Amino acid sequence: MGRHIGRRPPSWCARRTAISGEIARDACWGRELRDALGCACLLFAALVALDWGTGNLSFPRVGLWAGLGVLLFVVLLPPLVTGGEGWLASRGVLRMREVRTDCLVSVRLYDGVAARLVLRDVHGERVQLDPRVLTSNPLIWHLLEQGAHRSYESGTLLCGMTALERLGKRIDGETCRAVLRASGLS
Repeated sequence: MGRHIGRRPPSWCARRTAISGEIARDACWGRELRDALGCACLLFAALVALDWGTGNLSFPRVGLWAGLGVLLFVVLLPPLVTGGEGWLASRGVLRMREVRTDCLVSVRLYDGVAARLVLRDVHGERVQLDPRVLTSNPLIWHLLEQGAHRSYESGTLLCGMTALERLGKRIDGETCRAVLRASGLS
């Protein structure tokens, strides 16, 4: 299988033009959206109450506190991760990023305080996501894993298969522990 360095992507690896098939969405995103909104509203209410208590409350200050609450919401809001057969997308506040998982070139897993999985495809597109999204959404993980294996078999995935295998073992272990906890065996 030849590598596709410096050449056009394979003909079957065209950009996605329409959504087809089943779409998997991050099941925890709604809860995280509510948490971000709750934190922003709580900050706004606390600042307005503090200003009201000290007698400094005015319309410009309420506007300032509202702006600060909106800024906190934007910072805390996680991207919505969706996936389908051959693609994975991450939609943030300002933009949407999408990669073809069956045309991946690299997969990088960065561990640490803020663990990140970075996927890059042959079209130069890049998606960055939290590995916990894959842990809590087995269907998205399955779609990514299928696409990555197809990329590896076709020769486009140049680096990152070991990172995916390591992540897969971690996800399988966490899923197993969750099943044991749910059944009362741990």
